[in-house]
Amino acid sequence: MNAPIRQSQADILSRLYDMKQKQLAQAAQQGNSFRCQVLEAEAQAISEALKAIR
Repeated sequence: MNAPIRQSQADILSRLYDMKQKQLAQAAQQGNSFRCQVLEAEAQAISEALKAIR
């Protein structure tokens, strides 16, 4: 995979990860533990995808 495409994917995944973290913080404030678990799993998957690209 060439560098510009990889960087573009990394940028998208980074923004998605940031969005998930914001959603996670909001769910934690609301006390929604199940939603927190789901969002944590999603954030972890995004983080792993970012590591694979870099």
